[in-house]
Amino acid sequence: MSAEKTETLVVGGGQAGLAMSEHLSNCGVAHLVLERHRIAERWRSERWDSLVANGPAWHDRFPGMEFSSDPDGFPGKEEVADYFAAYAEKIAAPIRCGVEVTEVQRNVGRSGFSVETSDGVIEANSVVAATGPFQRPVIPAVIPEDSGIIQIHSNACKNPEQLAAGAVLVVGAGSSGTQIAAELLGAGKRVTLSVGPHNRPPRRYRGIDFVWWLGVLGKWEAQFADSGKEHVTIAVSGANGGHTVDFRRLGAKGMTLVGRTESYEGGVLTFAPDLRDNLALGDANYLSVLDEADAYAVRNGLDLPDDPDARKIEPDPDCVTNPLLELNLAEAGISSIIWATRFAVDFSWLKVDAFDERGRPKHQRGISAEPGIYFLGLPWLSRRGSSFIWGVWHDAKFLADQISTQRSYLAYTLPDKIDDR
Repeated sequence: MSAEKTETLVVGGGQAGLAMSEHLSNCGVAHLVLERHRIAERWRSERWDSLVANGPAWHDRFPGMEFSSDPDGFPGKEEVADYFAAYAEKIAAPIRCGVEVTEVQRNVGRSGFSVETSDGVIEANSVVAATGPFQRPVIPAVIPEDSGIIQIHSNACKNPEQLAAGAVLVVGAGSSGTQIAAELLGAGKRVTLSVGPHNRPPRRYRGIDFVWWLGVLGKWEAQFADSGKEHVTIAVSGANGGHTVDFRRLGAKGMTLVGRTESYEGGVLTFAPDLRDNLALGDANYLSVLDEADAYAVRNGLDLPDDPDARKIEPDPDCVTNPLLELNLAEAGISSIIWATRFAVDFSWLKVDAFDERGRPKHQRGISAEPGIYFLGLPWLSRRGSSFIWGVWHDAKFLADQISTQRSYLAYTLPDKIDDR
């Protein structure tokens, strides 16, 4: 049985894969999109039930279609998934769901790649890995699995009712960890939140959402994370209509804040003595954004309302003034730990020379070190905005142009004899 052929194969049917499909179609490049589950599956089944987008609907979308809800609101995860399904239909994306790619290898003695899938072999001139950054949840090897404590990653955490009776420790104070911890507290759980280095931009300032401020200040176009801050998380929330994350306020409501989780021995967790420093650095980042916004408003003559309350820093709660450095989990009644920590990429199916010694993709704006292989949807692929819905759309346009250019080279017919004069 002969293999199916296509010019470009796109692996992944989420926001990256759909953006890639749209631009390939616009360039006239024949392609297929393969998705092992449903369109935008991770939005549907690997998120907290009440999760909402971090940016307002007017901003966090593709240019070609608006959300049906309030443009200043924050769409829930199901609405986001439905948006992508509708977008796939709108652009007539050639997507096949329920098909998993298991291996990609470069052909020997001829151009292109052979792609093994759960539905047979496909041959393609180029392959786009559009599987995104949230591929494999990582729970740090801190607490042994046989400790008796329930440990889950935030991608498997759905709602407060899912958890066992008892107190909860949430490790990681980014957007997901903070929203989960706050909802658990509101549901009556005793919650401890482990807070590491973070940025906490204002949700709104002087009446305008922070995504607008980052745009006019050129922050979305930053090409590299600041040195030493590559892994600093961002704490921002669209929950309950959107609000600025304030850890001190959470502490005043009864949440126990601790520093970075470091080690575990004999039922006792140890935390770094860095809680106050982490909060202070988050404050400095927050206030620096306000300063830049004010300077921009003056420079451009914007008549915006003053916002003096935005600069008020809440007093330190007792858990910050006298931070815990150790916690006996049994004595604290903690029965569950939610690791709102990192994800790892998994490109084990890509059997090509496109990775460094640590297994990270080698690329320039998504153009792989292996000719014909492209990456899309990764953080900082080309800029700060690359992992956002609108950012991946622009990255996909760039890659589609590159694929179209390479396609024209492949279509060129070499002369029968090349004069080497």
